[in-house]
Amino acid sequence: MVKVAIVCEGKSDRNFFKKLISRLGFAESNISFYILGGKSKFFELENRNYQDIKLEVDSGQIDNILFVIDADDEKSDMKNGGYENTQRALNALISELGFEGISRIFIMCDPTTKTGYLESLILSTISESQRNCISCFLACSEFESKENHKAILNQIYDLAYPNAPFDFEHSYFDELKQTLRNLFEVV
Repeated sequence: MVKVAIVCEGKSDRNFFKKLISRLGFAESNISFYILGGKSKFFELENRNYQDIKLEVDSGQIDNILFVIDADDEKSDMKNGGYENTQRALNALISELGFEGISRIFIMCDPTTKTGYLESLILSTISESQRNCISCFLACSEFESKENHKAILNQIYDLAYPNAPFDFEHSYFDELKQTLRNLFEVV
């Protein structure tokens, strides 16, 4: 069986992927999650997680790696923010780590604007009226920091849609689902 490492920014990313992987029918026992604790930590070559992954790859314990990172917004980070900058930086990192042949990437964002993060992707899959309702609440609440915004957005979404928290059948999830299927294929 193929063993996969999923490298992501935070716990909410891991929790989201656990739900999606379960929905796709893959065994969680074949996955090792590496939570880096933020986008800036993704681009630190000396990050201990990368050393651990390299050891597991070299010993045959990891066959494929999925790097999952937020696009964020270029306005807030000219170097690594925005879809294209994130993709460029991540490809360079993968090359420097020597993981080119076994790695895939998925940049989380609103597929239309190519900005944002996991929550932007999730919100893009619900109706416009539902998005407007959530956006109006967030604007009215005047929560300033990105982390507060993301945490509150997750809570609102989970409370408002407890029976079907993610519409994994939405076409915006197709690329991600196919990427995961490709990771688990035995070549």
